[in-house]
Amino acid sequence: MILFDLDGTLVDTAPDLGYALNLLRERHGLAPLSMDVIRPYASHGSKGLLGIGFNLRPEDVQFEAMRTEYLDLYDQVFARSPVLFEGVAELLQHLEQNNIAWGVVTNKPRRFSAPLLKAMQLDTRMACLVCGDDAALPKPAPDTLFLACKQARVSPSGCFYVGDAARDIEAGNAAGMRTVIALYGYIDEADQPATWGADFSITHPQQLISLIA
Repeated sequence: MILFDLDGTLVDTAPDLGYALNLLRERHGLAPLSMDVIRPYASHGSKGLLGIGFNLRPEDVQFEAMRTEYLDLYDQVFARSPVLFEGVAELLQHLEQNNIAWGVVTNKPRRFSAPLLKAMQLDTRMACLVCGDDAALPKPAPDTLFLACKQARVSPSGCFYVGDAARDIEAGNAAGMRTVIALYGYIDEADQPATWGADFSITHPQQLISLIA
């Protein structure tokens, strides 16, 4: 089975994540940030986005209130313009034609992940969807990946996990899966994917086809 991270790997959600962040900045009297600035942080959820947008860290007193405010705004726009990354539609078609199951394991809360994937008409095609709030610990812990395997009735050793962040690779390795870095995703200039310990890396989704052949 092939398991995918969601944001930055399967679906390009950065425009809507950034739109919500700029709505929040406008509400607090700040100028909008460009998507070039926001995009590398889109895989890091509200923690990364509030860091770049407001210089806030989780330990800051204002963080939780600002996070709630941000998520409430994102809740209004998360299905505004998500699109599959170039080549993902063809990749999923190839997997399905060859009876290779696929699913999604994401740290994105279920309140956003499930309706987003339904809006994109992917919900009935997946073998499983496991979100960050479905297990005791989100990635980089392997808990959500183990839960996905349980739901799909497959062994972790028979799975590939594809993601665009260090925590994806750490979680996949801890689960005993073969890990693949999606270099086409939300990789920041400061990231060092070569040090993440992945088995493979790809610059285009369809390169995965040759890896699993």
